[in-house]
Amino acid sequence: MHTSAPIGIFDSGIGGLTVAHAVTRLLPNENIIYFGDTAHLPYGDKSATAIQAYSIKICNVLLQQKCKVILIACNSASAAAYELVKEYVGSKAKVMNVIDPVVAFLGENYANKTIGLIGTKQTVNSNIYRKKIDFLEKGITLKSLATPLLAPMIEEGFFNHNISESIINEYLQNATLDDIEALILGCTHYPLIKKQINQYYNGKVTVLDTSEIVAKSLYDYLESSHLLNEMNAHIRHFYVSDYTQSFETSTKIFFGEQIRLQHYPLWE
Repeated sequence: MHTSAPIGIFDSGIGGLTVAHAVTRLLPNENIIYFGDTAHLPYGDKSATAIQAYSIKICNVLLQQKCKVILIACNSASAAAYELVKEYVGSKAKVMNVIDPVVAFLGENYANKTIGLIGTKQTVNSNIYRKKIDFLEKGITLKSLATPLLAPMIEEGFFNHNISESIINEYLQNATLDDIEALILGCTHYPLIKKQINQYYNGKVTVLDTSEIVAKSLYDYLESSHLLNEMNAHIRHFYVSDYTQSFETSTKIFFGEQIRLQHYPLWE
């Protein structure tokens, strides 16, 4: 596998851009191929079977591009499809998800603490975080709350807005999240509303930006596997399964430049 081979990142929509942005900041020399499955967003209210089918289709696209790593930048897909994708891809590429790095980070930094988690219905109902955290045997208490309105709200551009503030506050006031010491943003959309979540807690709860934790895990893997791209030139391709104005607008916000979106229908 060549060091200049690209990193493939996929999500149902704009949420994975938070991960892609964190990756490009930490690994500026890496070539990035991003696939936003905008035709099927959000994944959070889809069945596990549907998410698995979408994920395999996208992996085929990324494997065609000779990616050295495929990063599932979506908690719902990480919960529902990671094991299947890893088996499907085999030795063709390293498959990573956005859950395992966060669980490892909690084990290293939050033993015997009470942690909150907000995420989609798919992520929360899968109990994937609870199972993995309990397996660590670090005395971590997890309090999980499904927040299904947040991802579609963000996809529609309602963040840093009085509408988003009302919805965020309504969720965070839920008694399920009482007495937590840190909060996991269990959806890659949520770093876009981290500022408003921080304002709600006013420094009393540590809000964990999972995109940065995931990017650091990716860096550590590439470094230990001698796969870091040392070349200065980098290429970034962005594919979408259905063109949306909000996705194009979001890419400009994240990368500070005009991004050319290439339409790639999954089922044609």
